[in-house]
Amino acid sequence: MTDDIDMAPLEDTQPARRGRRRRGGEKATPDLFPQKPFRQPRNIFTPLEAVSADELEAIHDASMRVLEEIGIDFLHEDAKAMLKAAGADVTPGEDRVRMDRAMVTELVAKAPAEFTIRARNRAHDLQIGGNAISFSCVASAPNAVDRDGGRRPGNREDFQNFLKLSQYFNIIHCLMGYPVEPVDIHASVRHLDGIADFLRLTDKVYHIYSLGMERNRDGLELTRIGYGLTREEFERTPCTTTVINTSSPLRLDTPMLQGLIEMANAGQVSIVTPFTLAGAMAPVTVAGALTLQNAEALAGIAFAQIVKPGAPVVYGGFTSNVDMRSGAPAFGTPEYMKAAIVGGQLARRYNLPYRSSGVCAANTVDYQAALETTLSEWGAINGGANLIKHAAGWLEGGLSAGFEKFITDIDLLQKIAEYLTPLDVSEEALAIDAIREVGPAGHFFGTEHTQARYKDAFYAPIVSDWRNYETWAEAGSPIAYDKANMLFKKALEAYEQPALDPAIDEEITAFVEKRKAEGGAPTDF
Repeated sequence: MTDDIDMAPLEDTQPARRGRRRRGGEKATPDLFPQKPFRQPRNIFTPLEAVSADELEAIHDASMRVLEEIGIDFLHEDAKAMLKAAGADVTPGEDRVRMDRAMVTELVAKAPAEFTIRARNRAHDLQIGGNAISFSCVASAPNAVDRDGGRRPGNREDFQNFLKLSQYFNIIHCLMGYPVEPVDIHASVRHLDGIADFLRLTDKVYHIYSLGMERNRDGLELTRIGYGLTREEFERTPCTTTVINTSSPLRLDTPMLQGLIEMANAGQVSIVTPFTLAGAMAPVTVAGALTLQNAEALAGIAFAQIVKPGAPVVYGGFTSNVDMRSGAPAFGTPEYMKAAIVGGQLARRYNLPYRSSGVCAANTVDYQAALETTLSEWGAINGGANLIKHAAGWLEGGLSAGFEKFITDIDLLQKIAEYLTPLDVSEEALAIDAIREVGPAGHFFGTEHTQARYKDAFYAPIVSDWRNYETWAEAGSPIAYDKANMLFKKALEAYEQPALDPAIDEEITAFVEKRKAEGGAPTDF
């Protein structure tokens, strides 16, 4: 046992890994994928406030009234017993649980404001909270799509390819769920193969699903094995996460509550996220939807602290609106942005880390996809989000994971990270000597100051094309979709599998084979 279990470097000081020549493919040169070493961006700007302090208190008070007067259904007998023992109002034979505001406030205050999630590669540890930001790839899409193969049900090959892309690009800090669901693996054992792939193909922080107690326990044990920790070390070291989605309105179901219990008891991270769509599963007003979001999130967070005081949790916000003509979810809307910003205000009020998302409703990689994703990211960043899910590859309201979209989003995320890099105002950067040298009506191309800095002076895009019209036209007038299609394939060629101790690899295989022989997790088919 070492003292560095809970320490977290925010930067990898090693240079970015270069692509290797692969059989059948050209080398992916550094110029093709300009990227900086792995590091978490820091939000150097003060988060925006979309409502005043008094208005924020009005949302808080309304949420407390929901918890006190209306209550939330907890569909789990042990959970209700624990809540009743902690002082909640639980009527025997009913699922409805009411909690007074003093109880909720006391419990939520037990959750840590900041913590570290350990990665298999310690250079990829994540700080959660404060002004640190983590970007995750798309998660939980049932379909994969690219221009060559079209839209298709998720499969293990596509799943593994998204893992490889997430490992290759340093701006992706974690994998908060299966990028695409590998439905060609039976649901009873899918979690076993999926988590084994996480451990072998990546060395970044990843997510396990709360879809029944058995899947949680298998995921936790595989993570412990893969990280080479004793049970005691594992339980005091956050290493993996889960998302706990409330069934809005006002319900926490059995699998989610089992997940909260298992994760809290193991000292692992639960991201409690109501999916509150204004006009559908939440009131049509943004303020009403936020009231519901806040009540549901606080109920789950408070319960996690009943299970284990100090259990690491994240306040999740995923409030958006629906298209009132069709009922379809909409993302990247003005309402989504305002909800993301106010969600951050609420999380900070309770001194909790905050999760948001970079999402869109677009069906392909086009203007709509770029606009809505950028606006979603902007709402998340301005809201002070610490964890931004679905930041690369999300399409079709989450129904598809797009390979070309993944690449265009990488370019966006790298630009955001550069925007968040503090401005250099050192004496050298102020460039007085260069200004003196050039004087009036000159240019700075040939100065020593420019020559020493030009290679790294500005952000180098991956997808954006800065050639003039004539040069671009001579090259065939390529669009971003064309380039992104080529680039995701080149990135897969350049991918290198991270090292894994052979003894740990064998132990992972043995555990997976044992659990498969036992039938895996129960299903009804």
